[in-house]
Amino acid sequence: MTVAAFMALALYDPDAGYYARAARRTGRAGDFFTSVDVGPAFGELLEIQIAEMARLLDAAAGASLPFDLVEAGAGDGRLASDVLAAAGARDPWLLDRLRLHLVERSAAARAAQPGTLGDHAARLAGQSDRLPASFEGVLMANELLDAMPVHQVVNRDGELREIYVAAAGDGLAAEEGPPSTPRLREHMDAVGIRLEPGWRAEIGLEAIDWIRDAARRLRRGFLILIDYGHEAGELYSERHAAGTLTTFAGHQARGAETAGRLPWLETPGDQDLTAHVDFTSVRAAAEAEGLATIGFLDQTYFLMGLLAGSAMPDPESLEDFQRRHGRALRTLLMPGGLGSTMKVLMMAKGVGAPALRGCSYRVRVT
Repeated sequence: MTVAAFMALALYDPDAGYYARAARRTGRAGDFFTSVDVGPAFGELLEIQIAEMARLLDAAAGASLPFDLVEAGAGDGRLASDVLAAAGARDPWLLDRLRLHLVERSAAARAAQPGTLGDHAARLAGQSDRLPASFEGVLMANELLDAMPVHQVVNRDGELREIYVAAAGDGLAAEEGPPSTPRLREHMDAVGIRLEPGWRAEIGLEAIDWIRDAARRLRRGFLILIDYGHEAGELYSERHAAGTLTTFAGHQARGAETAGRLPWLETPGDQDLTAHVDFTSVRAAAEAEGLATIGFLDQTYFLMGLLAGSAMPDPESLEDFQRRHGRALRTLLMPGGLGSTMKVLMMAKGVGAPALRGCSYRVRVT
């Protein structure tokens, strides 16, 4: 089977998949940390951007309309809960007409969502493993695309080969074969990917298909995608010549082959599998479906834009917010950590390309 097929089973098989067997995989008791695990500060800041987007949609429509907030890869609903709590405190006008849609493959996580939302569970308009057929508002996804299955390819003496997973004794092994689909070569040519002999790379066809589908379902509004990855020129370079496919277990990351063993083939279903996102391809696919790119920047600069330039929205001052979330803010903004590792891609459809507060500090990718 292809690496993509292996990842789909290892991560999402309803009975044995890593994400399917637990409602939560992150945090101190999990295998890795996300910005959501730092505390509610991330969701509270994100709400500022979402509220601004809602105002822009109202201005474009000339009326106050119902507002769909869709979170893809929502897990047990913690990020959505933080966003709604902030909206209730700062922007009740938004909360009053907000329709929340939580998209999550794990049935266990979906079952936990109403409890996580608590008093805001009444805003839950839909729970599914698929995006709503049509919506108008904001689609947000935090660390979703990196968990989508990828194909792995290698340049073997000038010939493009794909990596496959096969049974080997009591375990699994990687072997090379011809590409499973012409889309791999077509995609590489379209993006301008040139692998030197011996270089490996991951091609995220599923992420590209997902963003195309999301763009078609969004009637009007915005996308906020937060993940780790690079532009194609950086991702498919000598720096990442061994590929980026990595496992996380017990807060330990393992990616490189060691003593002939590939960590990502070990204990399938018991560890996370992830690969860096090709933001060039994701953005191009969305733009081909009519979306406009507003900004692509480090999380540090995105959050600084939400913090800087003026006081926080009422009723809290910027000083109060910093006092309440000082340690969390340092973690979220830290260069070399979440601040520069995580990238933010914001796109719009049907509203032009308005200036957004999240891009007001500096639009920069490190």
